[in-house]
Amino acid sequence: MGALDWMVVGGYFLLMVGIGWWAKARVHDSRDFFTAGGRMPWWLSGISHHMSGYSAAVFVGYAAIAYTEGFVLYIWWALGISAAMVIGAFLFVPRWPRLRQRLGIISPLEYLKTRYGLPTQQLLAWSGTLLKVFDVGAKWTATALLLNVFAGVPIAAGVLLTGGVTLIYSAIGGLWADALTDLGQFLVQLVAGIVMFVTVLVTLDGVPTLWTMWDRLPEGNSQPFNGQYTLLFVLVYLLINTLSYNGGTWNLAQRFIASPTGSTARRAALFSASLYLVWPLVMFLPMWAAPILLPDLEDPQQSYALLTQELLPVGLVGLVLAGLFAHTMAMTGSDANAISSVVTRDIIPAIWRRGRAMNTRTELAVGRIAVAAFIALSMVIALTADSFGGVLGLIILWFGGLVGPIAVPMLLGLLPAFKRCGPVAAISSWAVGLAVFALTRYVFDGAIASLAPDQVTAVQVGGPVVCSIVTFLVIGLVAPWRNAASDELVDSIAVEIDASVVFGDERTGDERAATRA
Repeated sequence: MGALDWMVVGGYFLLMVGIGWWAKARVHDSRDFFTAGGRMPWWLSGISHHMSGYSAAVFVGYAAIAYTEGFVLYIWWALGISAAMVIGAFLFVPRWPRLRQRLGIISPLEYLKTRYGLPTQQLLAWSGTLLKVFDVGAKWTATALLLNVFAGVPIAAGVLLTGGVTLIYSAIGGLWADALTDLGQFLVQLVAGIVMFVTVLVTLDGVPTLWTMWDRLPEGNSQPFNGQYTLLFVLVYLLINTLSYNGGTWNLAQRFIASPTGSTARRAALFSASLYLVWPLVMFLPMWAAPILLPDLEDPQQSYALLTQELLPVGLVGLVLAGLFAHTMAMTGSDANAISSVVTRDIIPAIWRRGRAMNTRTELAVGRIAVAAFIALSMVIALTADSFGGVLGLIILWFGGLVGPIAVPMLLGLLPAFKRCGPVAAISSWAVGLAVFALTRYVFDGAIASLAPDQVTAVQVGGPVVCSIVTFLVIGLVAPWRNAASDELVDSIAVEIDASVVFGDERTGDERAATRA
């Protein structure tokens, strides 16, 4: 990287911190910090949801999949998420802002206290927080690997740089800062992605490259299913993505909680789905073409970074690197805010009596401290990522395998069809999912390794979530649970709520007008 590249990257970091500082003026209390006061417009929520849904790991781990397996990456990842969002837009998404209107929640797990009781809420809060520390750690590692390839920056320094900048703007501006930086980062990565797309076309055969390059790639790279990424794998991940992207991953639930109404949240979800449907086709083209431009690469994880260095002039390399940073910082910043809301509203009040009496100003201070602590701990994990199977091991196996057992009682608990599934069903589904993950990963790993490659991943990743769902349903049928407060809550969020009459004593006239708009 040249001096101009570093200037571009430095300017990007300063812009993100500047946006965070500007957003600080919009944050007056914990509701603004964690849910943007319920006033986030649908288009900003949709862009923020999209940007918070993936990180620079796409340009490391997923770039390797694109290099070796080809078009299947779009099928199982981008198309799968798009389909999952369409499903969720009509099942789950509108219920999140209704929970804010009904209960005044600012944490995705707050409603679980009414739905299942305090023990279940605490179990999911603690386990989900721990899981997210590892997940975000993988994102820092992926970004640091890219910076190492681009500029020879040590992994530790790369983790501290990206994590430190994210810590600053996230702790200052909260969800408003996350969403507004997501918008800026979306524009940066849009320009960077188009630059790489056009450069690859010009380097090869021009526009005809879109349909001629597949004949020059390894056999199978043009197929919708290839290698271990078979139809079974795609279906397993469709299930996981449906749970994760519709709120099972807490930072994505926050984008919907911050929407004024259920209908605007649905619009945001469909907008995000459309971005996942179209944009990855542009973003992945350089990765798919990499075997032609960089044949026989020893480490496919470096393909996108090496391609950028080889094809782009000074200045544009820095722009692309800034675009890669954009994805990680968008996702990790929003994760930090979501975890902070859970710590502030769910965990601290349960373990500290005085925490139950915190006002919104005190919650704001505690939330900022929690953001900083979470990001710092995740950076420590990033520095030891190899102990957990590397970047792909953390993302596909650990997060993919464990997010389901946590998300199942969260998402299914929103639906009237599962009202009879109570705390026993929720805790049992979590425990069974966790046990299945441990058994398939560490006890029966030898036997599972003898299966076909697609079956190995399907069992290790899909096994926990499938077993969690089955357990949740069976216990609800065998031992139906009835609770008046829980039933009333589930029924109330099934229909659109007139926000002007909910929590009227806490809402100003301007807030009610913004919600109606």
